[in-house]
Amino acid sequence: MTGIGKKNGRWLNLILFILPLLVSVVCIGIGRYHLSPIESLNVLVSAFMGEEVEATARSVVLNVRLPRILLALAVGAGLAVSGASFQSLFSNPLATPDTLGVATGASFGAVMALLLTNDLLVVQICALAMGLIALLVTCSISKLRGKSSIIMVVLAGMVVSSLFQALVSLMKYVADPEEDLPTITYWLMGSMSKATLKGLIAGIPLIAAGIFVLFLLRWRLNILSLHEDEAKSLGIPVRRLRMMVMVAATLVTASSVSMCGQVGWVGLLIPHGARMLYGSDNRKIIPASICLGSAFMVVIDTAARAATAAEIPVSILTAIIGAPFFIILLRKTGGAKL
Repeated sequence: MTGIGKKNGRWLNLILFILPLLVSVVCIGIGRYHLSPIESLNVLVSAFMGEEVEATARSVVLNVRLPRILLALAVGAGLAVSGASFQSLFSNPLATPDTLGVATGASFGAVMALLLTNDLLVVQICALAMGLIALLVTCSISKLRGKSSIIMVVLAGMVVSSLFQALVSLMKYVADPEEDLPTITYWLMGSMSKATLKGLIAGIPLIAAGIFVLFLLRWRLNILSLHEDEAKSLGIPVRRLRMMVMVAATLVTASSVSMCGQVGWVGLLIPHGARMLYGSDNRKIIPASICLGSAFMVVIDTAARAATAAEIPVSILTAIIGAPFFIILLRKTGGAKL
């Protein structure tokens, strides 16, 4: 832990652990129908205890805001931990959850589904399937004489991402400009507005499973960041672990995109924020990224729905906030800690 004493480190760990909960309790009351944190807690506790709750408050909190809060927590944590894992795995500070082309592949699957149906569950399934297909295509392209290197995986991911991005553009070109195109365009910019308990039940377990796998592998990510020959000399099954990380991160990314569209900057920005606090130890970076990412996404979604009368797409806000912060980080560190 760089620059942080042991006692201060414990306090920092505690603050990061409770941060998502505190942010959620505050943000769930923000909106046109305002509730204080105490009132929000009373509504949640009373509703789950089966007690009588004022009808409007119950509907707003449980049916509208709670699903969005839960989705934002899951997506923020998932994208942040995926970005942190890829940055360590590829030894590339600019690696993101879409390094392997998964996000654009999932977007293509969702766009195809949106052209055919308005069923959000079908959209989620198609997006998840195409995200996994994108990973398989990337891995197939990267193999050279039966083997694949990190540089080949990254280059293959760039190619696959560009291919699916072109296919998304093609779908937008052939879509009905009055009915389908606005829906597709808005969905691609990212939004939590379609969050439902039915959709959460289908998607959040997949995100949670991917996060859990990456959390268990956090200490091995320190070894995977070494040169492949060094890692093998320590008895680490490099290829198998690399594939486990990629599959887990793909599951998280594809599931996130399938439920709320593309959300940029989270997987790039949050891991660097965690490194500013904890240095380069993935045993601490991964949990910190989970906490910071979930809290950050809740704040962004709350701002998206409450800042103006019309909801702002999430990816616009993440870019507006993320880009200046990243510039400040670059100028402060000179790229040395990235």
